[in-house]
Amino acid sequence: MLGRVIRMTKNFFTDPAIRFYYLKKLGLTRIVSDEKFLQKEFALTMGYPLHLRSPKTFNEKIQWIKLYDRNPVYTELVDKYEVRKHIAAKYGESFLIPLVGGPWDSFDEIDFAKLPEQFVLKCTHDSGGLVICTDKSRLDLAAAKAKIEASLKENFFWVHREWPYKNVKPRIIAEAYMDDENAAEGLTDYKFFCFGGEPKLLYISRGLSDHSTASISFYDLDGNRMPFRRSDYRPIDGELVLPANFDEMKTIAAELAKTVGCAFVRIDLYSIRGSIYFSEVTFSPCAGMLPFEPTEWDRKLGDWIDLPTDGRA
Repeated sequence: MLGRVIRMTKNFFTDPAIRFYYLKKLGLTRIVSDEKFLQKEFALTMGYPLHLRSPKTFNEKIQWIKLYDRNPVYTELVDKYEVRKHIAAKYGESFLIPLVGGPWDSFDEIDFAKLPEQFVLKCTHDSGGLVICTDKSRLDLAAAKAKIEASLKENFFWVHREWPYKNVKPRIIAEAYMDDENAAEGLTDYKFFCFGGEPKLLYISRGLSDHSTASISFYDLDGNRMPFRRSDYRPIDGELVLPANFDEMKTIAAELAKTVGCAFVRIDLYSIRGSIYFSEVTFSPCAGMLPFEPTEWDRKLGDWIDLPTDGRA
């Protein structure tokens, strides 16, 4: 135990990235402006300075968007409960994963007797506040409560200064548990990168409920693997077989991106047993610190983002 404390103390004083992480966890970076915070975090994470006056790379431009494109509707679109209203109004309830409970303001409000045997608890205001229940009789309620309540106390904005999350009300919803008989690793998520309202590529992820075993690969819109990857995930094994409704998914992604109307947005969809379901809207993938490999693709994708020429959104 003492050795671990000594190592942590040494790392705190010798490794600036670790020191920044702990200062952030302690809330001590909140006095720093958004711009200065992002410049520091970006340089430590990406290994090159953040140029906000003339951003070039994909990740630099995402940081610019985080700072200067603050349309109030973005807050509704990242709220996992409120966004359902937007999607239902455009495509109908059938495009949404069924809601089986909530919203609730606290874990203790949940009446588990009224929930089905399988469900997914989600916090509406963050990324990661998630409990997947495949058998209610075996659910560890204490662990679920600890995870959800810890998430409810966190304002996700302060983690990476992603502005859309700043004013999202922390709540809990329960969605139906969805599975696909053809997906041994769980649901496949189709994440469309849309530039100026136009999908130009996507990454496909599998098994994201467990990041240690998840896999991610980038593809063009014809299903050909792109010549770059995320260095923090293993690539998907084998050849890709696109779902039969993939063309419809591309159309829906484009429609939603045009409705949002911003320089960049990621539209995430599922194809489950032949039906398309909405997953989420994301404005800053990986908080704008996406580790491309090879790194030159950071600049190549950056060329696809057209920011306003007046220097502000």
